[in-house]
Amino acid sequence: MYYKLYIDSIFLLQLTSNLYLLSLAGRILGCTATHRRIWAGAIAGAGMSCMVMMIPVSTIGIRLMISAIPVSMGMLRITYREHSGKKLIHSSLVMGCCGFFWGGVMIWLLNRMRMILKGTGSLLLTIVTGYLAYIILYQTIKRMQNRKESCLRTVRIYVPALRQEIRVKALVDTGNHLAEPVNGRPVSVISEKLAQTLSSCFSPERYHIVPYRSVGRDRGILHAYELPGIIIENCGQQVSKEHVIVAICNAGISEESAYQMILHPRLLEN
Repeated sequence: MYYKLYIDSIFLLQLTSNLYLLSLAGRILGCTATHRRIWAGAIAGAGMSCMVMMIPVSTIGIRLMISAIPVSMGMLRITYREHSGKKLIHSSLVMGCCGFFWGGVMIWLLNRMRMILKGTGSLLLTIVTGYLAYIILYQTIKRMQNRKESCLRTVRIYVPALRQEIRVKALVDTGNHLAEPVNGRPVSVISEKLAQTLSSCFSPERYHIVPYRSVGRDRGILHAYELPGIIIENCGQQVSKEHVIVAICNAGISEESAYQMILHPRLLEN
C-alpha cells in the first residue's frame, strides 16, 4: 500500500501545530520567548519533521518514536534556550502531553464540524479546528494558573544586617490556624532556607514557642521569632503589619516550591 504525501501540506500542518504546542508548553513551564524565536523553533521543527518522513522505516509508529523527542528537544532549545538535558527532557514530555490533549480536542471539534459540513474535509478546516483547540486549551491552562496564583502574595521584609529589603512569595493558607499561645496573635510559617536569610532579625528577646498539631503527627513544637514588620502586596494594595510572628518549619515547603512562606490569613485584614 502506498500513500501520496504533499510535503507543502505536511510542512504547513507541522508549522501551525508547533506554534500552538510551543505556546502551550511555554505557558505551563513559565518560559518566555520572542515571537521571532517561537517562529524559528516552529519552522525548524516542521523542517525536521519533514526530513524524518524520508527515513526508510517500515512503519509510521517507528518513525514517530525516533523523531518525536529529538524534534521537540530541538524546538525547545531554539525557542526557550534550554541547554540542560534534564530540563529538555522534562519540557519535551510537557509538550508531548500538550500535544496529546490538543490533538484530542482538535479531533473532537473536527468530527463535529465535518458532521455539520456533511463530511467535507480540507486543510483549511484542519487548521481552523487546530486553532480553536489551541484557544480552548490555552484559556483552560490560564484559568487554572490564575486560580493557583491567586493564593500567592508578595511579602517584603527588611533585613537590617544586609541593609536591604527582600521579597518572598507567600502562600495564603486559610487552613492555617497557628496562634501564639499567650496572646493569640497569628503565626505564619517560613522555610529553614528563608530563616537563614532572616537570622539577623531574630533575637532571644523575640523568641516564641508555638505548639501545633498536624495530620500524621499529634503534636509538636515550632521555634518562632518576631519580625519588626512586613509589607504584604495584596491585590494591588499594600498591607503593613508590625511585630509579625513567624515559625520555622520546612515541612510542606520544599526548595522547589513557588513560595517560601505560609501566610496567616488574619494578616491580610486591615
